[in-house]
Amino acid sequence: MHTVVIGVIGADVHAVGNKIIEHVLKEEGFNVVNIGVLSSQEDFINAAIETDAQAVLVSSLYGHGEMDCKFLKENMIEAGLGHVKLYVGGNIVVGKQDFKSVEDRFKKMGFDRVYPPGTNIEIALNDLREDLGA
Repeated sequence: MHTVVIGVIGADVHAVGNKIIEHVLKEEGFNVVNIGVLSSQEDFINAAIETDAQAVLVSSLYGHGEMDCKFLKENMIEAGLGHVKLYVGGNIVVGKQDFKSVEDRFKKMGFDRVYPPGTNIEIALNDLREDLGA
């Protein structure tokens, strides 16, 4: 069984999507470690270390995901988690921006998958299965 850490990064308190993601992933047979809302990079990293997670899914809806996620991949590598797949989705930037440029910026920051607002969970689920060989 693959272990996935999920949570909402930064000062964001949007919990509904987080609970939906948790439910869907559990239904699909993943071991889900939900660190909840208002989570720091350290919370994600510690949870991934403690549970030997294969993937980390970061959600952000309040628009400051780009700031909150800066250096996350570097910090994960420093913690020995360079092999862990890193995903981000939601309303991850302030204002209306071209998603392709947003995706490019997050990929340069080390994210394996980047999802725009309103992405169907099935898309992320299929990517997760493909990336983890699940």
